[in-house]
Amino acid sequence: MGFWSSLGSLAKSWENLLAGESGIRLHQPFLELSPRPLGLIDPTPAQFSNLTQQVVAAALKDAGLVAPLPDCGVVVGSSRGCQGEWEKLTRGRGEVGTRGKKGWLETLPNQGAIAAAHQIGTTAPVLAPMAACATGIWAIAQGLQLIQTGQCRRVIAGAVEAPITPLTLAGFQKMGALAKTGCYPFDRHREGLVLGEGSAVVVLESADSALSRGVPIYGQLLGLGFTCDAYHLSAPHPEGHGAIAAVKQCLNRSHLCPTDIDYIHAHGTSTKLNDCTEAQLIQELFPQGVPVSSTKGATGHTLGASGAIGAAFCLMAFQHQVLPPCVGLTEPAFDLDFVTSPRHTKVKHALCFSFGFGGQNGVIALRQWNSDTKYL
Repeated sequence: MGFWSSLGSLAKSWENLLAGESGIRLHQPFLELSPRPLGLIDPTPAQFSNLTQQVVAAALKDAGLVAPLPDCGVVVGSSRGCQGEWEKLTRGRGEVGTRGKKGWLETLPNQGAIAAAHQIGTTAPVLAPMAACATGIWAIAQGLQLIQTGQCRRVIAGAVEAPITPLTLAGFQKMGALAKTGCYPFDRHREGLVLGEGSAVVVLESADSALSRGVPIYGQLLGLGFTCDAYHLSAPHPEGHGAIAAVKQCLNRSHLCPTDIDYIHAHGTSTKLNDCTEAQLIQELFPQGVPVSSTKGATGHTLGASGAIGAAFCLMAFQHQVLPPCVGLTEPAFDLDFVTSPRHTKVKHALCFSFGFGGQNGVIALRQWNSDTKYL
């Protein structure tokens, strides 16, 4: 895996998360906008291209791979992409690019995937999905399909997000969705979401391929579920029909029952509507109870990258057999088994939820890797 968030690298983010730390601080990156709590990786907003290069390099190093990798597929998505660069260009503050007047082509929506492809030197399929906040999970799902259909033996899949731009902040502020003091998922006093920078990509390959290389395996991807509410531009369906269908699809395709799930990494944006709808969904589909947490109180909401980041935290839970806490939650508003401090327990199966604008719902099922277990 490659990973960056306001908490740091993969190892540092996991360490800080278990310690209950948050990478969210009060910042004013743009003088024309008032200070807001934000999850910045560095003191100033990240550049999308730099963040992409860093996370892909980290994934290659962790997987023991060296470029060029001509047969490795790429599926890297983003919901904002190079929007920060567009805004600079429109204000006359940005550089045209490395290719003169054609440099603006380096900021098109597929730039993350193209940059990653150039970085690893691949001639295999290159995809750039965009499904709002469900982008990260959708990217991993498309990577899985490239392997299952025999198009690739190995795929780098995930999402990158550098959303701290004037337009993004102003837009969410106009909607009344931004928090004023911090991110408190599922809390009675939650105020709204906090934007954060982040990226996570995983190296997907068949079990045979990974075993032949003798590399450590974080976990196994079992199945996925995707639906659309077709209800509202920004609000979830009040009865959660689409989200419920996505969870059921994922369980069915993964050959799992609700009682098999040991942990749910919730979308948990800390907004009034999302947290309420998501809590009702979990109560309905998992009446037996299941440990739940959202890590956005620690990283901020990384929009399109949030699902990939959630999946990465699920894989770390498998590695360490510890459930990460729901940082920022002090007074639960819902009757669920929230993980409020690191919980040492057996973790074999996990679900990761992502519910995006436009009613785009994504759910992914992951399993702890066991070499004695028959793999799909």
